[in-house]
Amino acid sequence: MSAPTEPGTTGTPSARSASSLPGRLVALLAVTAGLTVANLYYAQPLLASIGALFGLGTAATGTLITLTQIGYVLGMLFLVPLGDRLEKRGLIIALLTVTTVALVVAGTATAFPVLLAASLVSGATSVVAQIVVPLAASLADDRARGRIVGRVMSGLLTGILLSRTISAFVSDLAGWRVVYLGSAGLTVILAVALWSALPAHAATTRLPYHAVLASTVRLVRTHPSLVRRGLYQATMFGAFSAFWTTVSFVLTGGGFGYSETGVGLFALVGAAGAAVAPLAGHWADRNLTRPITGAAFAVAAAGAALAGLGQHSVVLLALAAILIDMAVQTTLILGQHTIYGLDPAARARLNSVFIATFFLGGALGSQVGSIAYHAAGWTAVSVLAAALPVLGLLYWTTERRAARVAEA
Repeated sequence: MSAPTEPGTTGTPSARSASSLPGRLVALLAVTAGLTVANLYYAQPLLASIGALFGLGTAATGTLITLTQIGYVLGMLFLVPLGDRLEKRGLIIALLTVTTVALVVAGTATAFPVLLAASLVSGATSVVAQIVVPLAASLADDRARGRIVGRVMSGLLTGILLSRTISAFVSDLAGWRVVYLGSAGLTVILAVALWSALPAHAATTRLPYHAVLASTVRLVRTHPSLVRRGLYQATMFGAFSAFWTTVSFVLTGGGFGYSETGVGLFALVGAAGAAVAPLAGHWADRNLTRPITGAAFAVAAAGAALAGLGQHSVVLLALAAILIDMAVQTTLILGQHTIYGLDPAARARLNSVFIATFFLGGALGSQVGSIAYHAAGWTAVSVLAAALPVLGLLYWTTERRAARVAEA
């Protein structure tokens, strides 16, 4: 049962029109999620080229991914809660405008600190992806929410996975700067399309901004499952980020000698994992969240262990990538389905806590993975990527006991 609507809220107007949610609008929201979140991942296959240009080592270059993810965390904490406070269409367009400027700065940066700063800003404003997902949840009927969120999330997850391939191809053809400038152009087109297609969607609370932030903290105390699902996903996303941030160094190194295009082609195998998103939504609608979560932890750990055996086999690396991506995407859908049911009037704030929590895990995974690779090679990265979901699985075993204690 959903939590009662908090004082100062206007309710959730969207449920009344959910059954008539047009498929083309769902598709546009999916594209929006994919194109905006892709900004966080374009640099992953380009790290070797960027590092060579600025004369940096692997650990230093890896900070580009880490700082972008930290920007995303800051955006989740301080910008996404505005999705409950402001009219959503105007907020989305404003954030896309800032994203465009930051991408242009990144594409023309002549010093690495400038690129880092621009990436921090573009990471923060790319949280548009996490404003449209709860928007889709609000527009969806309760009985179909898992499936609708799954469809929008499949766009987001495809954006994560294909961003690496696209950036690698573009960089090989025209240089890494064109990746950022091209994304800026696509963001402008997206903003125009959204301004034309999105209906006005009123705020769900009249609380002032500082009170909205304070209420977000209260949500953490009120809903233990919000924290739990965030920590679950933090372990999974940490493993995901450690793998994908460093695998480009493996593939471009002496063992394989791949070009950036080769790395991009390899990244395509992860796209197979996006196919699980609608299925995960179906599992969520059937109340299979807990057993599937446990299974996903086991699959992610197995995928990371397999990656350790694949240092000299691209087939094993590809299979590991598919397993890790499928597991991470499954727990992401299940987690979002869980938290969206906690308080319909606070979905943006609930989502901000959830995503910020696991992106902190991702940022740590990226940075520690880069350091581990620099210090001890791919084996160390694989051990790290396997250990994180194992920790999540151990925490998962305490779920029922924690629920009993909370009910007592």
